[in-house]
Amino acid sequence: MPRPRLPPPALFLSLAAFLVLVFYMVPLILTLWASLTPVRNWDIAQLRQFVGAENYRRLFHLIRFDPDVSTVVKTTIVFVAGTLTVNVLGGLLLALAAFIIEERASLGFRLLWFLPRMTPVAVFGLLWYYFFYPQGTLNAILLKLHLISHPVNWGQDVLPWGPWSIIIFVNGLVGVSYGMIIFYSAFKAIPKDIYRAALVDGARLRDLVFRIMLPLTRWHLIFVTVWQLLSLLTTYAHLFVLVEWGVVEKWHGMTWALYVFETAFGSAVNDQALASAAATLLVVVGIGLGLLTLRLMGFERELGAIRGEL
Repeated sequence: MPRPRLPPPALFLSLAAFLVLVFYMVPLILTLWASLTPVRNWDIAQLRQFVGAENYRRLFHLIRFDPDVSTVVKTTIVFVAGTLTVNVLGGLLLALAAFIIEERASLGFRLLWFLPRMTPVAVFGLLWYYFFYPQGTLNAILLKLHLISHPVNWGQDVLPWGPWSIIIFVNGLVGVSYGMIIFYSAFKAIPKDIYRAALVDGARLRDLVFRIMLPLTRWHLIFVTVWQLLSLLTTYAHLFVLVEWGVVEKWHGMTWALYVFETAFGSAVNDQALASAAATLLVVVGIGLGLLTLRLMGFERELGAIRGEL
């Protein structure tokens, strides 16, 4: 008898399910298990021991009573909220600008905003190191304009808003291009006849944006918002460079994701059990915020709106 074959949809889904299982579910299960053990200094033998919720009790105790860890929580909230706003609204504005200007100029404009995303993390970090350094570009410009009388260490001395502004600015430049390309593609996908009909009826640019472009790209807005939210919760590469090189004060430049990394791999702590508990908590918070964002943005309502015959 011929061996039964999976239909193409099931075949594609099985491959995706396998990748999710291997690269997401298995690491998550291992992280959860490690959070229930006393493993430190990469002593794998300690993974056989079970301490229950002890690491979670330690973690919440640090959040409540350790000012550095509580600062990490505040930094994470400010960083995610601020950068998410920049990425979504900035992406919308850049996409609108790219859509309005002439096509050839639009291509150069979009490529220019992709440079931060294409630049290696170390190179991009070095650029902003020299920009925000006390003897760097920013202070030189402000001194030349007589806006300050002496160099200011913005990321170390102007707490907390100095380092918070720097990490939002730097990561916003990286992330804003993602929203721009998604929204620009969505604007271009709207049939041109809709724009022509609106212009014939006397619509202005404001009417095109708020009555046509944004309502017809609401799916893209939901996707970019949720994607960027979950991405920012786990972002730490650029932050690591800024903190490691002293551009920003350590605890005001460290988000929860970077705290997990430093706790697991930092030579001063090297506590994989505590880091695993912190990572598990981050996953739970990410799932909760993702579902809450979908609900607030009316994801279920949009699904229910698809009715009628095609």
